[in-house]
Amino acid sequence: MPRKRHPALAAALWGGFIAGTVDIGAASLISGYHPVVILKYIAGGVLGKSALAGDLSVAGLGLLLQWAMSIIIAAIFVLATRRRAALARQWPVWGVIYGAVIFVVMNYVVVPLSALHAKPHFTVFNLIANLAAMLLFGWIVALLASKASASTPAS
Repeated sequence: MPRKRHPALAAALWGGFIAGTVDIGAASLISGYHPVVILKYIAGGVLGKSALAGDLSVAGLGLLLQWAMSIIIAAIFVLATRRRAALARQWPVWGVIYGAVIFVVMNYVVVPLSALHAKPHFTVFNLIANLAAMLLFGWIVALLASKASASTPAS
């Protein structure tokens, strides 16, 4: 990860791309659906249920939306923890906490307010698996944010 000139920007971008991409794979493994179907569901957040019958361009929109949301989520963490050495040193703990926050916000705020209007309902396995996926997401973001924090000179 290039960190010389804009470490916070690099952390947000790389964190978003990596965590967002891993999240698509995790959703595919958890649900058993092909990643293209997962991406159509993501696009369904703005297009509604018609997205599920869409072509690859709809899946492409889903990918762009996933990366955009992931970069925003990563940027929030990076900016909130920037120049906080204690948070950078304890990135595994803060990554897990942030992952739990992401899980709650995505499942109980973002998805219900989307065009799909989905309400969360989980089996025990799906709850554990989805929570674990978001904890991993938070961990990835926190790790890259800690690297950016370490490379940012104290002011």
